[in-house]
Amino acid sequence: MLAKARWRQVTWRRGTKGPLRAKFAAVRVRVADGPEVRLQGRTGQHLPGDEVWLVGEHRSSGERKYYLANLPPNTPLKQLASLIKARWVCEQAHQQLKEELGLDHFEGRSWRGLHRHALMTLIAFLFLQQRRLQAAQRGQRGKKKTTRTAPATKPARHPSHAAGSSRAGHASAMSDLPRALPL
Repeated sequence: MLAKARWRQVTWRRGTKGPLRAKFAAVRVRVADGPEVRLQGRTGQHLPGDEVWLVGEHRSSGERKYYLANLPPNTPLKQLASLIKARWVCEQAHQQLKEELGLDHFEGRSWRGLHRHALMTLIAFLFLQQRRLQAAQRGQRGKKKTTRTAPATKPARHPSHAAGSSRAGHASAMSDLPRALPL
């Protein structure tokens, strides 16, 4: 169906190595996922269902991918490509949630417990993402400045953490920890 379609070069976003682009084509089709019926003596046949987008992608590596999208008929090709490619970001986030924050380590037995575990994992992920974005913004601002700034001073210690106190080592270690940030 896409052989006769017009293939266009689409750039969906900028990556770390420059613009991300490939050739895309899209046509509206009816997928045979309608109600199951018996046709010509054969069971398990399906009538045409709703109309959807059939989107093809030709990558510069020669690889070809195909997608179905249930977006409205007036959706531009660039938006179709952008939304299809947004899936990668979601997959990366899910992988980080499992590997770095233990989303897949839940061993409870209740639906409520699973939801609480998932919520706490997502809150931790959002906190880390905010820290990463702030660090990236500080890095960009630092690159723009040409003058050197004075070195940062150490935070003031509480009087109970004076040098002679038995908790002095603990206080210096605690001052190095990141503070909670508003979300």
